[in-house]
Amino acid sequence: MVDIGQAERGRRASSRVSKEGAGWSCAQTGTFTDLLPSKETFSWLNPRTLWRSRNEILAILFGDPSGQVRARWVGSQRDRGVDPSFRVPMDVGPEFSFLVLGDTGEGDASQYAVVPGMLKIGEGTAFAVVASDVIYPTGSGNEYEDKFFRPYQDYPAPIYAVPGNHDWYDGLGGFMRVFCDAPALEAENEGFKLSPSGLRGLLWRKPEKIDEARLARARERRARPGQRAVQPAPYWAMETPGLLIVGVDTGIRGDIDREQAEWLRAVSRDPRPKVLITGKPIYTRNEYKPSKLAGGGTVDDIVTDPAHNYVAAIGGDVHNYQRFPVRAGDRTIQYLVAGGSGAFMHATHTIPRVTVGGVDEDDYRCYPLRGDSLSFYSRLYSDRLRMRWLYLTPDESAALMSRQIGNTPVRDIPPVPITRRMRWAARILGGWPMPLRLPVGRTFHRYLSELSDWDTPPFFKSFLHVSVTPEALTIRCFAATGCLQQELEPPIEDEIVIPLV
Repeated sequence: MVDIGQAERGRRASSRVSKEGAGWSCAQTGTFTDLLPSKETFSWLNPRTLWRSRNEILAILFGDPSGQVRARWVGSQRDRGVDPSFRVPMDVGPEFSFLVLGDTGEGDASQYAVVPGMLKIGEGTAFAVVASDVIYPTGSGNEYEDKFFRPYQDYPAPIYAVPGNHDWYDGLGGFMRVFCDAPALEAENEGFKLSPSGLRGLLWRKPEKIDEARLARARERRARPGQRAVQPAPYWAMETPGLLIVGVDTGIRGDIDREQAEWLRAVSRDPRPKVLITGKPIYTRNEYKPSKLAGGGTVDDIVTDPAHNYVAAIGGDVHNYQRFPVRAGDRTIQYLVAGGSGAFMHATHTIPRVTVGGVDEDDYRCYPLRGDSLSFYSRLYSDRLRMRWLYLTPDESAALMSRQIGNTPVRDIPPVPITRRMRWAARILGGWPMPLRLPVGRTFHRYLSELSDWDTPPFFKSFLHVSVTPEALTIRCFAATGCLQQELEPPIEDEIVIPLV
């Protein structure tokens, strides 16, 4: 558990208070470098990586087959005799805590930089959950050693997961083998059809055959009895005395098949307070993405129904931290993006002033702060393009984003005049409106962030610590910059206490 004194120290050291808390004065790199595997991991700049990830584009063009494949996995699990309600009973008391990590599995410095702080803050937690994209780029079962078992080998408790779109690029084969002990599905051979699904099948990346000996060696890194976790399916309901934690599988495109939708409705009728953990966030940036249910309705319809008693919904997929306190009748539901635990950072400086869901900008939270995001990308591209004028200091970036968003800078900064050079640098990086309304911000978020991965501090990574009592649920977002100072005392970037009574 996190003691109050440690929580207060973390709050004082956060990026919301000082540039040092953000990791800008990184006097010494953290100890995470000692944990890194010796071999190089993949790069998003490699065209082969993008080709291996082609199923996302094929699902957009020709339809997402996740629902049909998921039904086969679920049927196979039920044939093996798992509990058809997919309940996971947890041996915890009325007071416990757990971790939530999101979008972890790049296997490089940005993932391993999270580990020391996670182990420190996670001491005494009952379990951890990975929300989306356990393994990049394609969820292969042959890549779990350096991207899952090795980084978390010293975490003493079980780890559960809901899959993300990248885990689905392997047909969910690696995920189901590791987390559900499920054997591979038999291959289906329907022959080529001159149809969208036929064209999709022709180009679709097929699952890799898992090297079982290699996987067995990888499992030895987390072989202690207390680390063992077997979940019944890619979606599940974790039962604790006073809280139900519901994990849903959103596939590649975010939609829910009919069988999972019926299961979700049935599980949600349980009267206990609930937290949803999903592969796709419902609110992100200034957008609402409620995830459609086959047969009608959305996941968010279930979350907002007062009879279902959901108090929070946590989603991965987007690689940063965001929180939206959304009013639903006479109560507030906390919607969180928690995808900052290892993969490249999605820029926050491209997020406009928040109004979605009736949320006021002053009540919205994100990490990294928009100004820190803009400053880091300006430094990265000024170096890559050899354009020194493109660089914006953290203070300049904070002033620019405050002017653009129309709010007071989150942390104190000296007076900074906004110059023409600064405005054009911010325009090129997507943090300031372009002439003719060119969609640079959205393009930067969707594509250039992915191609701008880096392996040096500050990383602006994050993870969640969730503590539960009969009276309240407390969620803290901790930062991981890769700097030794924040490794020793992980900063608290956000904290919310949710009443359960």
